[in-house]
Amino acid sequence: MKQTVIWDRLVFGAVLFLLLGALAASSARSEEKILVAYAGHSESVAHMWVGIEKGLFKKYGLDLRMLQVRSGPLIAATLASGSVQVVWTAPSTMLSAASAGLKISCLASTTNILPRELVVQKEIRSFDELRGRVFGVQSIGGGLWLQTMVVLETLGIDPEAYRLRMRVIGDIPTVAQALVSGNIDAAVLPYSFSDLAKRSGVVSLGGQLSVPFQSNVLCSSKDFVAKSPDLATRLIQGMMEAVLVIYDPSRKEDVKEILKKNLRFSKAEDAEASYKVLRAMNNLDVAPHAEGWRTIQRLVSRVNPKVGQINLEEVLYPRLVQSLEERGFISEMRKRLVP
Repeated sequence: MKQTVIWDRLVFGAVLFLLLGALAASSARSEEKILVAYAGHSESVAHMWVGIEKGLFKKYGLDLRMLQVRSGPLIAATLASGSVQVVWTAPSTMLSAASAGLKISCLASTTNILPRELVVQKEIRSFDELRGRVFGVQSIGGGLWLQTMVVLETLGIDPEAYRLRMRVIGDIPTVAQALVSGNIDAAVLPYSFSDLAKRSGVVSLGGQLSVPFQSNVLCSSKDFVAKSPDLATRLIQGMMEAVLVIYDPSRKEDVKEILKKNLRFSKAEDAEASYKVLRAMNNLDVAPHAEGWRTIQRLVSRVNPKVGQINLEEVLYPRLVQSLEERGFISEMRKRLVP
């Protein structure tokens, strides 16, 4: 009798082990692989790194990977080729792509504040002395260019009247290094990189700014959204979960470590400054902002007049966020957000 009980327990344990293994394998198989392309290597993409490293996208059945490309135009080309399903990029990039005929849907954004600082060579002591100077950007019409235009407009500086020259340098770390090396005269940078640059002798004009602005957005092809609305929705949910982690004081050191690793900071104060930028720029107001996009459309039209002809209603696709609102998901996220 005793041997029978032992045998029954062994069989039960073996069956349970196999069932758990099968469930784990099934769960792993159910994770859908998704590749997201991005260009700007800064805090603007850091919530995605947080979501990946903390397993927040896996919570929604997604095996997410990020692919960095060199510029906005390459982002659009990557999406058009079908090499990626989704991109995380500047609205200016997507408007330029739409003006060229790419059928896109822009779905959501967590980055709704632009924490930036205008930093310049130390001999430049006033806005008036910016006339004729060289600014570093990643591409003309791209995200860093757009952020530069927005900050200059906020400061009351007309690039044409001041005869400012925009030089294509690279992503934000590369632009910051070009400024420190004296290869450009000025740049608009996140606080973290402006602090780093100021330690090398450059100075600030206008101080640190927090401009209401949807700096990056999650977009895909219209066909992808039509075929996989649930997948796109789960991606938005994972992004919002990442915002909760960013705001959670108990997770601060984890987030700083992710920033330090991905942005290759060597000093603790740089990671601290980067964390402040990340908290400042992200929130749960994720629907595309039509009014802000009209401002972006006006600015991009200066370098690409065809952008002015776009009907924004054909580009912005707020329905997935609206669905999350109706289901109560976003209100639940707001309740969980630590201010």
